[in-house]
Amino acid sequence: VQLVESGGGLVQTGGSLRLSCAASGFTFSWYAMSWYRQAPGKERELVAGITSAGGSTNYADSVKGRFTISRDNAKNTVYLQMNSLKPEDTAVYYCHAQRIRFGSRTDYWGQGTQVTVSS
Repeated sequence: VQLVESGGGLVQTGGSLRLSCAASGFTFSWYAMSWYRQAPGKERELVAGITSAGGSTNYADSVKGRFTISRDNAKNTVYLQMNSLKPEDTAVYYCHAQRIRFGSRTDYWGQGTQVTVSS
């Protein structure tokens, strides 16, 4: 199983980045996908999530209206479009896959990609 994030980098305040997470080794379309982030000295927090078929999304209040999560099940990839970036968005961003079935939960994590927003 692999979740490989890409697209992170350094951007100025107000800029945009698009993160991608390519999945392999499991049936991607069965899994809800999420993006989490962790800033230095802080706990990992949920940024955005999308259901397995892509019909429903949810966002942290801090990113609503600025970030958009989407997925392409044909390409086994989930995306996070980040606009109007702020310095407080600086963090390592992690891709997460989850499936809950018959009371059993399966989770996979990517290795993370650094996003740095300069002021």
